[in-house]
Amino acid sequence: MKKKTYYATKIKQATHLVFFKRHRKPGVKGWELRKRLGVDYPKIMALLNSYLENLDLQVKTVFGETKPSEKPTRTQLDGARFYITLRGGLTPKETKMMGWRIDDIAGLAVTISTIIAKKGKASRDEVEQLLRDKLPGWRVNANIDRYMRAGYIDQDEKSQLYLDWRTRAEIDEKTLIDLLIAK
Repeated sequence: MKKKTYYATKIKQATHLVFFKRHRKPGVKGWELRKRLGVDYPKIMALLNSYLENLDLQVKTVFGETKPSEKPTRTQLDGARFYITLRGGLTPKETKMMGWRIDDIAGLAVTISTIIAKKGKASRDEVEQLLRDKLPGWRVNANIDRYMRAGYIDQDEKSQLYLDWRTRAEIDEKTLIDLLIAK
């Protein structure tokens, strides 16, 4: 009985940590979970994930630039960000509630797919030119800046765009490419 109460309390604490934004980015780092929940935080997050399944939500673990190929180490988990996402993805109706225009979302899909096609990095000029073919020119820079503020892409000092934490958390890259190729 004590063990059940212990885990119920820890799941409640984990929920508070993950759902409430304390930093610029939503979610919580693994080391913060370890500090508040203890060393068995991966087990607690797995239990939270199973509770969230009924709500069509899931706990996503977002690693740095590269995802571990096998079971992640404690150090990798401590550096990862734990984030809540929809389990089944967005429906068209939910996409409208996001507050973005459909052409903004299409531009994001083009931007992400271009970066993926270029093996993880694409020059900003190249992406801008591609978007200018599809969007009014005055919206292109505003949209790219919006995608960066939202955490979908980022830019290095050489004006190379690359995928950021939110893309790794919310978008299944393989499914996106399969959908684009199928059309």
